[in-house]
Amino acid sequence: MMNAVVRSVVRCPSRCRLRHSKGRHFAAQAQQQIPYSENEFPDRREAPIISRTKAADVVVTSKPQSNSQHRVIPSTRSIGVERPAHIPPNVPIDSLEIPETKITTLSNGVRVGSMETYSQVSTVGVLLDFGSRHELEQYTVPSTNKTVSTAGVNHLMELLAFNSTKNYDGTEIRNILETLGGATFAQSSREQMMYCVDVLRPNVNEAFNLLGETVQSPIVQEIEVEEMKQVIMFQTMDMMPQVLMGEGLQLAAYGPMDGKLQQLGRPHFCTADALPNLTADSVHAFREQHLLNNPEGIVVSGSGISHDALVELAEANFGHMTSNKSDSAKTTIPSIYTGGEYRLQTEPSPHSAKEEFTHIAVAFEVGGWHSLDLVPTCVLQTLLGGGSSFSAGGPGKGMYSRLYREILNRHRWAESAEAF
Repeated sequence: MMNAVVRSVVRCPSRCRLRHSKGRHFAAQAQQQIPYSENEFPDRREAPIISRTKAADVVVTSKPQSNSQHRVIPSTRSIGVERPAHIPPNVPIDSLEIPETKITTLSNGVRVGSMETYSQVSTVGVLLDFGSRHELEQYTVPSTNKTVSTAGVNHLMELLAFNSTKNYDGTEIRNILETLGGATFAQSSREQMMYCVDVLRPNVNEAFNLLGETVQSPIVQEIEVEEMKQVIMFQTMDMMPQVLMGEGLQLAAYGPMDGKLQQLGRPHFCTADALPNLTADSVHAFREQHLLNNPEGIVVSGSGISHDALVELAEANFGHMTSNKSDSAKTTIPSIYTGGEYRLQTEPSPHSAKEEFTHIAVAFEVGGWHSLDLVPTCVLQTLLGGGSSFSAGGPGKGMYSRLYREILNRHRWAESAEAF
């Protein structure tokens, strides 16, 4: 795919001439009145007196010697004889195993993958096999026979992550993770959902327990839902044009078939039309349909942690889940590439000083991760290269790529051009 962003900037020549003429007038006045540089001495009314001293004439006074020759460490800060259990021993690097990815499948179908990097910071996460492509305008919950809308629920669940659970409220979870030295984030896409925690290695057990409770036992309160809906509203108003352009590419690539939206052609971000229909029942219904009875759709991953330790944590937190194919089976319908055009026109900015940009993107279908054309496509993307007309990486960075040579270096109105 190729993304081209262009802009046009027009300068007023008369203003430039006026500014330069004023600068010459002020410089002439300064040269007549002040015999020395006004930039170096703006507050002085007389010329400075400059004196010179030879290095041999400078007398260096010796510092008084300290009475104490050695620094004594207080007993309260002394290191104990025995090494704490959570600190790994110092061993030669050649005695450590080469990091490799290890995968284990639990008895209920939960998959566990990890890589031991010997880092003092551990990263553990849970990936779930559902996304915005599985949302529905209307869904009837089997347990309650109630009809709800799940359109936009993944966007909402991403913002609701690490809030109130069965045993903790949102404030307690944040305080505990702060004490453990951890950071959390969640991310949703069209096909997966991920919850992740970065934490200091000695505290990974407690952090993973909070992670497991966040995934399995959230208490989705209406007040939290309404707060996050306000956040979604503000995000929609301030969304970057590049994000909107990427969303438009997806909607155009997998357009409606027979008057119905295709799964990959559904909006990923919650739209203004779907936002009023989202409730706490929408979240519970979506989780009941795709998560609670589907351990085969859960992947536990980690780095900076031993594989056996991660398998033990996964077994303790997710090993009790059972599979119910009749309830958890979701219909992932293949989407057909249709191609098309998507345009989003916005009103001009009321601020005249703000520069306006036009964003244009051209995309075409590729085979995906399992295609034989994957590597050639990646090589083509690198050869096209490109970027912004202002190189943040230093002079000449990326100037050898095709888009730089053929577009940015030849057309001054092009702000950026890149392949992605």
